[in-house]
Amino acid sequence: MHMSVFLGHSACRRRIQRRLWLCVRKVSRPIRGHSDNVKRYEAALFVTRGCTDGPRSRALLFRESQGTLSRMSSDMSLRQDVDNEGSVVDPLSGLPSPCPRDPLLSPDSHMDVQGYKWVRWRVWLFRVATLLSLGLLLIVFHWRPRLAVLARCRSCPLALADVLLLRDSFGQQHVVEVLTEELEAGSLELLGQLEEADWRDTVQLHREEKTLLRYYLYEGLRYVWLDRKGAFCRVSVLNEDWTCKDLYGFQKGLSPREQTLRRCMFGANLIDVPVKSYMRLLFEEVLNPFYMFQVFSITLWSIDGYYLYALCIFIISVISIGISLYETRKQSITLRNMAQLITNVTIRRDSGEEECVNSEELVPGDSLIIPQEGLLLPCDAALLAGECLVNESMLTGESVPVLKTPLPAGDRTYSSETERRHTLFCGTHIIQAKGGRSGGSGAVAVVTSTGFFTAKGNLVSSILYPQRINFRFYQDAMKFLLILGGIAVIGTIYIFVTLFRTNVTWLQLIIRSLDVVTIAVPPALPAAITTGTIYAQSRLKKRGIFCISPPRINVCGKVSVFCFDKTGTLTEEGLDVWGVMESGPAGFTELVPDPKLLPPGYMRSALACCHTVTLLQGEPLGDPLELKMVESTGWTLQEPEGDGDVMHSTFGGHNVLAVMGPPTQRPESQGTSSSEAVAIIKRFPFSSALQRMSVVTVAPRGRSALAFLKGSPEMVAGLCRPDTVPAEFSSTLRNFSSEGLRVLALACKPVDINSDLMNIERGEVEKEMQFLGLLMMKNLVKPESAEVINILTLAHIRSVMVTGDNILTAVNVAKSCGMVGSDEKVIFVIATPHTVESMPSLRFSVEDGGPTAAQSPRDLINQGLNQAGFSYHLAINGKSFAALCDHFPEYLPKVLMKATVFARMAPDQKTQLVKELQKLNYRVGMCGDGANDCGALRAADVGVSLSEAEASVASPFTSKTENISCVSLLIREGRCSLVTSFSLFRYMALYSLIQFFSVLVLNTVKTTLADMQFLFCDLFLVTLLAIVMGRGGPSEELYPCRPPASLLSLPVFGSLFIHTCMIVLGQLGAFFITTSQGWYIPLNSTVFGTENLPNMENTCVFALSGYQYIIMAVVVTKGFPHKKPLFYNVIFLCLLLIHFALMTSLVLYPGPFFRRIFKLFNFTDINFKMLLVAVAALNFLVCFVAELLIDLGILNCLRLLRGRRPSKKEYKRLKALLSDSASWPPLDQTLSPTGNTVISFS
Repeated sequence: MHMSVFLGHSACRRRIQRRLWLCVRKVSRPIRGHSDNVKRYEAALFVTRGCTDGPRSRALLFRESQGTLSRMSSDMSLRQDVDNEGSVVDPLSGLPSPCPRDPLLSPDSHMDVQGYKWVRWRVWLFRVATLLSLGLLLIVFHWRPRLAVLARCRSCPLALADVLLLRDSFGQQHVVEVLTEELEAGSLELLGQLEEADWRDTVQLHREEKTLLRYYLYEGLRYVWLDRKGAFCRVSVLNEDWTCKDLYGFQKGLSPREQTLRRCMFGANLIDVPVKSYMRLLFEEVLNPFYMFQVFSITLWSIDGYYLYALCIFIISVISIGISLYETRKQSITLRNMAQLITNVTIRRDSGEEECVNSEELVPGDSLIIPQEGLLLPCDAALLAGECLVNESMLTGESVPVLKTPLPAGDRTYSSETERRHTLFCGTHIIQAKGGRSGGSGAVAVVTSTGFFTAKGNLVSSILYPQRINFRFYQDAMKFLLILGGIAVIGTIYIFVTLFRTNVTWLQLIIRSLDVVTIAVPPALPAAITTGTIYAQSRLKKRGIFCISPPRINVCGKVSVFCFDKTGTLTEEGLDVWGVMESGPAGFTELVPDPKLLPPGYMRSALACCHTVTLLQGEPLGDPLELKMVESTGWTLQEPEGDGDVMHSTFGGHNVLAVMGPPTQRPESQGTSSSEAVAIIKRFPFSSALQRMSVVTVAPRGRSALAFLKGSPEMVAGLCRPDTVPAEFSSTLRNFSSEGLRVLALACKPVDINSDLMNIERGEVEKEMQFLGLLMMKNLVKPESAEVINILTLAHIRSVMVTGDNILTAVNVAKSCGMVGSDEKVIFVIATPHTVESMPSLRFSVEDGGPTAAQSPRDLINQGLNQAGFSYHLAINGKSFAALCDHFPEYLPKVLMKATVFARMAPDQKTQLVKELQKLNYRVGMCGDGANDCGALRAADVGVSLSEAEASVASPFTSKTENISCVSLLIREGRCSLVTSFSLFRYMALYSLIQFFSVLVLNTVKTTLADMQFLFCDLFLVTLLAIVMGRGGPSEELYPCRPPASLLSLPVFGSLFIHTCMIVLGQLGAFFITTSQGWYIPLNSTVFGTENLPNMENTCVFALSGYQYIIMAVVVTKGFPHKKPLFYNVIFLCLLLIHFALMTSLVLYPGPFFRRIFKLFNFTDINFKMLLVAVAALNFLVCFVAELLIDLGILNCLRLLRGRRPSKKEYKRLKALLSDSASWPPLDQTLSPTGNTVISFS
């Protein structure tokens, strides 16, 4: 292909192609007379030239010439300056380029990347060592991948690496291999259009080179090597600076050759969920430390003669592995079927032809043709022409379809987050498309992201690779296992020393010593503590609450503050029109309760036209607020049919999106003539960040054009000419908002009919408007809201409202639902940013009226609200919140402690608020509808989306209940699950200690437990009790105290220590009572172990330990206040009674059969047997009373010895600080920035 073809491309195409070329590594063929280093040298060095228009106008030149072999050596020395982290010295500036720790370049913001290169002799040495170790070395390297890399590779610059070692923010290490892919010849011409002179200089050298792409894959994402940056970057960095104007440059389509090259760069458009074979799953499962420990234990038991026990554990392990493999593979296949979306789509080529291709072949930059009937979108795309009605419930949980409009052209950088109303997301269902092509059907979009870089890819990635939860309970569980391991080491040493003094063989000595380890460290402990979570998840599912992250159920039990969206969450989704007030020369007119009674004019037209309502099969569809607004006017909506030529010609040849027709009949009270139909030809949809939407309309025959604007009153008034805004605007808005009404403002302005209306920019439309008036809508609070808020308040869980509505409306709703009490005061936080005229300021203003009206403001200022005996809440809007964060960070924690209402908050500000609360050590919950709250729902510790979808990317929890009653249920289930997990953890630990001390006592006298005794205790007693222990449901009420989350706390350690002492004393008591009997016969000291069975010592210790398993199950099972009482768990209670009856029969009347099976000694003294039962009863009584006293806080007296310490949670320390402060908040004072940014708690 001739160069002239490519010289015809647009400037944006050339710039993007040059950027693509950055990721290509040029590998020279061997050149005679030079070293291997020169042969491997990467000849492609790119530098920056002439930045005249910022980063998007950089021209990257290929720095080579015909006689550069000598310079290659000097450049090679520069290459050796690349450190292990990937910083490379720029040959021109001498400054290091960004290393992979740069958040924009790394796999994530906390990822550390190190490069390594294979060393041949180390690889061969590793293979030999693997053979000599019989494969054990492979197991060690499987657990510790970093050791495998260090053993076979040497550290090297990232530019030369064959293997990369990645370390994430949690310290987990991952090894990935650097892959290479050869690009086709001539790629240079496609990727970067060099100036002609530079191209001639390098053409000869290019013929001697191969073009290689170096990249690696991590969690489904592709990272390519960018030589100029000296780092591996996400391939999405190649299109991250596309502007909206650039995207319109792609509307004509890509050439087949360019698309092929882009496919090599970006990979296939496929969300590929790996489905591993059964053999690989088996290999990975068996290498799990749990199963390796099981293999070790089974081998040890087999050598020791415990064949039956070893066989049972082996069978159970095989069944467990089989079930695990089946479920894992089944889930992988289900997820792959959900993730994979392969279909045929139509794209436009640069030649103008349209071609049907497989969706796997799509690449960023493809021009996608969307048919009128819609489709399930296989990629992310920016809509350029036409309108699309999209169901996004899979992403946001919002069931109402959203109308997408064309992306406004401009030089601003495109972002799918800021341009959500113009972006079609992968996995969403386009219901219909119209107005984008000739004939009025279909739409045109440009692909922006593919594969795992899409919105759906993000959802699948979050399921495949969930983020670790920073929850203390899970961290302490692993630490506790190490403590049990330390106890096992002590027991091993004791057994070794004890048996070493006897005449046992070395084999018996080693086996007995190692056997203690298999008893003291229960490998099933981590799995057992998930039982409570599984039961809780099942109960939640029955109540319509779905969870995609089960570990977060336990986190629900520790939530200390819950944030709520307002509209659709605390209040009803639907709104009713309450009235309209028009603006006139003398101010606002009288309130008109019904918009149908308005005279013809701009206000009535604005109410009828300023919306995004569309028709689907003849039925209007859109935002509930807009549907009510349009319905209240009585106007009818029509859309073009077929090619729409008739309708277009009726309105002056403009491309009509919809026509709003006035009602055919008007009330007799109105003598004025009816209005004309109005055609909507351009829509700028509502944006939460902008707080407004607008439309451009034309009159019949195209006589005139009008733009209408609708949005928040403050925003609309700011965009209008001051002379058109009534003087009483602020007071009128305050009055309506204080009554809890949803207030919207409308405006309009004439537009030049001869201008290019189809391509007019939003900024041109939304300025110098004429203020028309206010629309008031009544938004009722849901009846469940006040009840749930009251429950949370009584449980000492803060409730916070985060809304995009007016601050006075939000305060009214907060009072209606009980967030703000009738006797509590609201203080408005007013912060202003730095401007040309003024410095930043902060002011706290008390609301008018209320409980302090009888007191003068000066008294409040002098005494302070706390000292005056008044409780108060802070309210702040989005602008003040931004100014507070930027200019008054030292006051931010104090404001967050008392702020209850956050109004006019943009979606990103909601997310920021959640993170700021987490910095104060709050466990934050968030409940919203999933539409504008996605970021906050994902950032929160517990995110609940009110949606009809069973799962969405919006949050870990999705509730089908359309009110916040699910919140209290979720917290109750979380507390129940956390308490159950604690109980199971303590029970499994005590079970191990009971058996541990039984074996120590018996081994001391040269005997042990029988095979069937082990089986009976482990499988019948412990396993059955552990399985059903978590079946008890949550308490019906929420109590102020939250369950503990630390396993290493004083109550837990104190409880385990006391119970362990009772266990030891009970078993020793039974042992010494037996040996003190007159009929006691000592053991045969010439044999050891099971050969001494049956004997008196074994039988008495087994009897008491059997009771202790049952006793501890009762003692550690918690009921009040977070779980239902024990008798509600009927299965558990029945099992306890069966176990107790069976153990009592084995002690009192075992019978010949059970004596033979369990190898029990036949005690004939019934008084002695009753004494054993009495010892067990005493053991139960002491442990039960001790546990009861611990629950009542008796161990807290030990804390008095160390003195009172401040809380580890920052919000508790800050709360104590503010409660003693007479000067907070500083009422009616204007504060200036102090320069301090940190609050010190001393």
